[in-house]
Amino acid sequence: MSRLGPVITLAAGAVLAAGLGVASTTATPAADPTAATETATETATETAGDPTENPTTGGDATPPAGEPSASAKPTPTETTVTKIDYAGRVTGNGGLIAISIRGGKAIGYFCDGRTEAWFKGTAGAGKVGLEGFGGAAAGATLGGGKAKGWLKVGGKKWNFDAPTVKKPSGLYRATAQVRGAKIRAGWIMLARPQGGFTQVGTAFVDERQLNVPELNSEQPTAPVTVDQATLYPKDVDGFIQEMR
Repeated sequence: MSRLGPVITLAAGAVLAAGLGVASTTATPAADPTAATETATETATETAGDPTENPTTGGDATPPAGEPSASAKPTPTETTVTKIDYAGRVTGNGGLIAISIRGGKAIGYFCDGRTEAWFKGTAGAGKVGLEGFGGAAAGATLGGGKAKGWLKVGGKKWNFDAPTVKKPSGLYRATAQVRGAKIRAGWIMLARPQGGFTQVGTAFVDERQLNVPELNSEQPTAPVTVDQATLYPKDVDGFIQEMR
């Protein structure tokens, strides 16, 4: 089987504005026959205060039409968040792809149980671009709760739709040094609509592919045994800084 190793970075940002308004009153001349009554009413109103006025600031409690409230905050989106995970199926391949974005860095992993590819890249303006070893690459548009894009590995190209996911769904990785050889393993876990999880993964000792056990869906970072070696899987937050 062919192995594809790593290559990536990323970034994103957001902005906010607010405004406020004021209210005023006027008096009526005393010459009018109804002046005494109106004057008394206005005096009582001024003494008690305008019911629409904010007693703390003296400003209007409701901002003018078209102006945002001072406490208004923008709704977070996939273009402004700095931590988000996607995972889904690769159309026409049967494998899975996972993409994770963490404060200025993006990584991805594709695996169909035979072929794997690790990616690094950048994200911004609602898009993510990823590159891997040997010409492997991926790109996606972010929005509507998913990453929708394409994947190229080993000269073949597929499309994918990867919705946002929450743990335990997502990307996991483990490495170990055993008898002078480096073992590495990767997994993608994806919740099924009908319950349970779909998992795909692979492991290598140097260039030799190994059988890889499934992760415990209740505790995916629990130790696993690969080629008589104990591996300690990490979720993406535990290994993303290693992907330089």
